[in-house]
Amino acid sequence: MTGLLAGGQALMLESREALAEPPASGMVHRLDAKVMANVTRLKGKVAIVTGGGSGIGRAIAFACAREGAKVAVLGRRTDTLDAVVTEMAQSGADGTAVICDITRTNDVNKAIEDVERAFGYVNILVNNAGVLSVSTAETISEEEWDRVMATNLKGPFLMSRAVLPAFRRAGGGVIVNIGSVLGLIAMKDRAAYCASKGGLVLLTKAMALDHAHEKIRANCICPAIVETDLVKSLFAQSVEGQNARNARIATLPLGRFGKPTDVAELAVFLASEESSWITGTAIPVDGGLSAY
Repeated sequence: MTGLLAGGQALMLESREALAEPPASGMVHRLDAKVMANVTRLKGKVAIVTGGGSGIGRAIAFACAREGAKVAVLGRRTDTLDAVVTEMAQSGADGTAVICDITRTNDVNKAIEDVERAFGYVNILVNNAGVLSVSTAETISEEEWDRVMATNLKGPFLMSRAVLPAFRRAGGGVIVNIGSVLGLIAMKDRAAYCASKGGLVLLTKAMALDHAHEKIRANCICPAIVETDLVKSLFAQSVEGQNARNARIATLPLGRFGKPTDVAELAVFLASEESSWITGTAIPVDGGLSAY
C-alpha cells in the first residue's frame, strides 16, 4: 500500500544515510526504512478517529491508514467523511464513515458497535473532535459554555467509556486524546476552552492509571495553533488580519504555525507499539510555546 498524506499524495520513505562506521557485531538497525519500503506500524489495527472529516482529524485518519490500520472516521457531516473514505479506498486502504454526535450517548454506543461489526474489533481511539470559543468567564453565555464542555470534554469521556469493552475483547487498546497547549497553560479570552482542555488532560491521566492493568493506554497530544481551515478563517485577508497572524506566529519559537501532519505523526507513534511503555502523558506539540 502506498503512503498517504492529508491531501492524498503518495508518501516516500527516504532511507537514512549510511552509517559512518559499520554497526557493532550483533547490532541490527531495525528502524532504517529503505527507499520504497512500506513501514506499516499499525498493520492489523482498527482505529476510530472522531472529527475525521477535516483538519487534524483528517490528517490523523490518513496517517493511520498509511501505516496499515483500518480506519473509521466519525463526524456529523456525511460529505466530508465520505470524501475521506473514498480517497482511502483509491489508495488501497480500508475505511468507513460513521455519522456520530459524540455528545450523545446513544450515538456513541451505536458508533462503536458499527465499527466493531464492520472490522471485527477496535484497537485505537483518537478523540480529536473539538470546538473553540473566544470568550472570558464573564462574556461567555451559559449555552456556549455547555457546548464547549460537551464537545471537548464530555465527548471524549463518552467515546472512551464506550470503547473500553471493545478494547477488552481485543486484548487491549490505545486512547489518543487531542487536547491543546491551552490545557497546560492559559491564554486571554479562552476561559471555557482552557477549562475543557485542562479537564481532558487530567481525564487522560486518570484513565491511564485506571486501565493500565488491562493493557489499555491513554495519552494526550497538546498542540498550539495548527494551520487548518478554521484557523485560516480567524485571520482576515486585510493588512490588519495579516498583522495579527504575524504577531501570533512571533509568539512561537520555531516561527510557524503547526501543520496537521505534525500532530498526525505523533498520534501514529502513540497508537503504535513503539510507545508501548508510554501512558498518562500530555505532550506539547507547540513550536516551543510552552518552553517560555
